[in-house]
Amino acid sequence: MQDEAGEKKDAVDTVREMNDETKSSRLERGEEEKARERSRLRAAAVFEIIRREGQGELARGFPALWWSGLAAGLSIGFSVLAEAFLAAHLPDEPWKPLVDNLGYSVGFLIVILGRQQLFTENTLTAVLPFISRGGHVWWLVLLRLWGIVLAANLIGCMIFAYFISQSGVLPPEVARAVTEIGEHMMTNTPSEMFLKGIVAGWLIAALVWMMPSAEGSEFWIITLMTYLIALGDFTHVIAGSAEAFYLFFEGRVGLADVFGGFLLPTLAGNVFGGTVLFAVVAYAQVREEIAKER
Repeated sequence: MQDEAGEKKDAVDTVREMNDETKSSRLERGEEEKARERSRLRAAAVFEIIRREGQGELARGFPALWWSGLAAGLSIGFSVLAEAFLAAHLPDEPWKPLVDNLGYSVGFLIVILGRQQLFTENTLTAVLPFISRGGHVWWLVLLRLWGIVLAANLIGCMIFAYFISQSGVLPPEVARAVTEIGEHMMTNTPSEMFLKGIVAGWLIAALVWMMPSAEGSEFWIITLMTYLIALGDFTHVIAGSAEAFYLFFEGRVGLADVFGGFLLPTLAGNVFGGTVLFAVVAYAQVREEIAKER
């Protein structure tokens, strides 16, 4: 009897040990899944995500691109407006630019989180399918997308600027702040517009590159990267157009200043920074890996 009791006790102990091991293995599997979820995406995976997104944008029809681009042009105007509201209500202290430049992020948050078509985003997103495939046909498709989105963005900015200039909707102190922000931007020479545009183009492309890995932090990434553009006085062709067109409607600058002094050099800088530099470098770092997988 004692032997039987001992055998039963050993069997119970064995079962308990097995249960403990099962629980332990389950915990390990759970931890492994958590580690897998938290592991960073490979650069090649990020490239592929953005390339597919860009391919989808290239395939969109004219009406979809046009109306989305127009909405983005209208929305981006809230960058200068939010910045002006903050500037108008803050005291003139050395720390003021650290706070009022946060307003610059508002328009970008509306545009990017709202999935609207912004030209400078497309300098990376739409270029990656072209870089990975090449060919004259892709050039034409890319230029078509850029042309539609750029024109729609600029018209949206023009409508926004005309409205806030001519409607009297802004309080006088905010209207003065918008004017000051625009005039500060227009003090740059064309060469400075171009060079500062390169940095802004790179930062927007970097923002697009980081988005697939954001995992719920999109708000903060967009805010940080666009805040850096404002804080560094870098030039963005679409956001800056709202400021330049506002000055034009206020009679403070002419069309030659808007297009020759700001728009064209900044456009060239943004495209160079976002396409020639960032997109090419991004592709160079993953080209070998992609070739092996294919």
